[in-house]
Amino acid sequence: MSTGLIITLIVAAVVVLAIALFLARRGGGPHSVKRRFGPEYERTVAQHNGDTKAAERELRERLQRHGELRAKPLTPQEREEYAAQWAAVQERFVDAPVEAVVSADRLLSRLAEARGFPGDGYDEQVSALSVHHPRRVQGYREVHAVAVLAREGQADTERLREALVHARALYEDLMEQSTDDSRGDGRHEHDRAHDHDHDREHAHAGGSGPRGHGRLSERLHLPGAVRRHDTSGGRA
Repeated sequence: MSTGLIITLIVAAVVVLAIALFLARRGGGPHSVKRRFGPEYERTVAQHNGDTKAAERELRERLQRHGELRAKPLTPQEREEYAAQWAAVQERFVDAPVEAVVSADRLLSRLAEARGFPGDGYDEQVSALSVHHPRRVQGYREVHAVAVLAREGQADTERLREALVHARALYEDLMEQSTDDSRGDGRHEHDRAHDHDHDREHAHAGGSGPRGHGRLSERLHLPGAVRRHDTSGGRA
């Protein structure tokens, strides 16, 4: 084998390696896209009827639009205000579950905008959140969809409760994530999320959660509440 051919092969190998590393850092390879987006990857594939290439293309487009976004910090006053608003939503659910879920939907939108996510449209906001909170954004979709159904009397109280429980995960991430999280410890939200899941799922009944609000699933699972506030008229 000639020296020139050897040099050519070495250069080609270096180029291929450089491209692979670049794609991995940008979330461009299929495995890295799947790992980064987790359940959001599976959801997008399902939306494209199993077409993984189309799903990965859509997710890469989201990365291009929103990947460089850096969350803005909340001021201490803003943090207190949002914590108080969320506590009020939880308390309001007991007597007015529809209004509570509608309020939670709006609160998440305002909180996301305050953290620097797009605020000029629900779809674009969700798109950006799906890049940085891929394991939590579905809770926002659920509470938004259920809020719409609830206004039309098409969601019973149990469904409203479940939507609010799921929405809390994104609320907590938006309240806790600092501006340097993605740079400071080298981990994305979906890597850090596992550090908190076990504690959230195994919190004892009546115990205190972050900011002293208690476990939402326990606070909202009230006997008789579903029957008392069923707005569906027996519809699913």
